[in-house]
Parts: sequence; structure tokens; C-alpha cells
Amino acid sequence: MHAEPDRPIPFPAVTPSRGGAESGGDAARSDSDFAAAVTAVSSAFGDPTRREIYLFVRSNPGTTASGVAAHFSLHPNVARHHLERLANGGYVEVTMERAAGHGAGRPSKRFRAIAGDPTLDLLARRDDLLVLLLQEALQMLGPELAEAMAERVGEEYGRALAGQMSPGDSQRSLRTAMHAIADTLTAHGFAAHAEDQGASTAVVADNCPFGDAASQLPVLCAVDRGMVKGLLAGLSGDPEGSVPVVLSSSRARGDAACGAVV
Repeated sequence: MHAEPDRPIPFPAVTPSRGGAESGGDAARSDSDFAAAVTAVSSAFGDPTRREIYLFVRSNPGTTASGVAAHFSLHPNVARHHLERLANGGYVEVTMERAAGHGAGRPSKRFRAIAGDPTLDLLARRDDLLVLLLQEALQMLGPELAEAMAERVGEEYGRALAGQMSPGDSQRSLRTAMHAIADTLTAHGFAAHAEDQGASTAVVADNCPFGDAASQLPVLCAVDRGMVKGLLAGLSGDPEGSVPVVLSSSRARGDAACGAVV
């Protein structure tokens, strides 16, 4: 990790936005819709097993709870719970059908992924033109200044997200905050989960929404670190961001997953 430059960097404040100039009322509704979408995706896909089940259903339309249970070595009731959470969130549809070639007998519930749900765009949205622009800008800045900027942007964005998620809430414990952070990162395409590691807690991301751009410019990993730091400051009542966040692993640098530890 490169040290931050000694001189202050005049970055503008960053707030989550869905784009475009908006009136105060429209902006408030946009923020509310955004927060609701994050909450919905986090609830549905925050559990790594549920994410895998969704992908299995999408690849095997018409599967049953027993089929899911057998594939993932789960108790049927556990598989049914995950499928019902996905159905309640509007990500899979349920129909009653008999197995092919069986004219008699009780029909069983069949599950299929619903295509075109707009909230799923949060898991994979990326504008290629903006990514190219970002790559060029970071290369012109140089690695030291680029990393400082990336972390600052991530931290400001994380703080803004924390304010949307829990305005007025009481302070969360470090462990609770890290699990909430993992859910929020998942809603932004990181496929993250929290791991308790003795006295510390890590957020591990199995996916990078920056795609190949992060492999070409590992400095983008500072955005992850900044988001964790900003979210933690907002959720755990640490406004100064005094709790250190260390990027313990990085897919862009050849590791199996990206990890941030506090």
C-alpha cells in the first residue's frame, strides 16, 4: 500500500446519486428508492448459500426444493426457506406442476428465476465508457495520488450510505456493523460476507464489480477499503474513522478473494 501524500487533496464531497439534476423532493425519493433497493438485494443475496441457490435455479428452471436440497446437501426445510426468501423478494416465481411423464399424483412447487428485475442491476451494473475514462484518469494521476483518491471516494460514499441505512439508529457493535457492511457491499456487486476471526472481523468479497479494470489498475482496491472504512464510521459511531481498516487480500493482486480486516 502506498502512503498518502502529505499535502491535502481537494477532492469534492461524494454522495450516492442515480444521476441527473433533481429537485429536493425527487432527490429524496431517489435516495429512498436507492436505499430500498440496497435493502432488498441485501436481504435476498446477503447469504452466500442463497446466492448460489439463485444461480442454480436460474440455470435449472423448474427445479424443486428437494432438487436444491440434494444439490447443496441441505435439509429440505433449509432449501425451502432460501427459496421462499427469493420468491418473497420477487427474484423467483413459483408454480405448481407435476413431473414430466407423471399424470397422477400431487403436483410439486417448481421454481424459476424471474428475468429483468431492475434491482439485480445493482449486482452487475458497469458502464464501459466510464470505466475506460476512469482507467485513463488514474494512470495520469500516478499510483500514489490515485490510491489516495480512490480510498477517499470510497470512504465518502460509504459514509453517505451508512447515513441512508440507519439514520438516527443507535451505535452498532463492531461485529454487527461488519455484517451490515458485508450485506451493503453485496448489494453493490461485491458478493461479500463477514468472517469472525478471533478478536477481529473481516469482510471478504468473492466478486469485484470493477471487473478487468481492477486487474489492470489494482489501485481500485482502495475503493473497497474506503467503503468499509466509511460504512464502519457511520454504523459504529466512529465519525473520525479512527478504526484502522487493512486490505488483507486482493483478487487484483492474485488472491482468491478481496478481504478487509478491522
